[in-house]
Amino acid sequence: MDKNGMIENPGSPQIKICGLTVVEEALACAQAGADAIGLVFYPPSPRNISAAVARDIGANLPPHICKVGLFVDAPFLEMMKTAQNCRLDYIQLHGCEPPAMVEAIQMAGISVIKALFANKKPFVSEAKDYRSCVFLVEGGSQAAPGGSGLVWQWGAARAFLAGRPTILAGGLNPENVGEAIGQFGAPDAVDVSSGVESAPGRKDIDKVRAFIETVRNTKPGFAPGRIFQ
Repeated sequence: MDKNGMIENPGSPQIKICGLTVVEEALACAQAGADAIGLVFYPPSPRNISAAVARDIGANLPPHICKVGLFVDAPFLEMMKTAQNCRLDYIQLHGCEPPAMVEAIQMAGISVIKALFANKKPFVSEAKDYRSCVFLVEGGSQAAPGGSGLVWQWGAARAFLAGRPTILAGGLNPENVGEAIGQFGAPDAVDVSSGVESAPGRKDIDKVRAFIETVRNTKPGFAPGRIFQ
């Protein structure tokens, strides 16, 4: 049984649902079995929310659900203030943040998820330059930092990230997430945003449930690690 009393494959990747904007939908994602939810703090994004909305969402979530704040090349002090006010468990850096920024955030006591890309900088091959953080890997679009829904060759980053804690993202949805996990070879977690939406920032809970069910029923080649505690 998992923490919600549901049957779970102990070898399945964990699940992060990103781009939540409404309390009720965030709570429904948690009840469906998500391990983490993502809150976007990037004004150009249609999923961008204020710190007040983020605090409200976080206050209504069960304590075991990890709260991840997504930022794109934001100033250090701005991220620290938001992380404290919203009680974030992770800061996700989804821009061209250098290794020094990752280290500074970690020195401040906050865990970091650093996005790397197959098709733009920072490339997955640069993982060696970053130490002691979780990686989120996706194809990458020049039009937007994330949430584009673009499918890519999920197995392309496998060799670069072997042995490193990794979240697989990019174009995932209930129909293809099982294939993506198989191609990559047991990511520690998967991340979905647009693939379970009815509109940007609004989650279709039936799609969320279908996505989570598929992940739970997928049996990777070897047991993934645990990122969200």
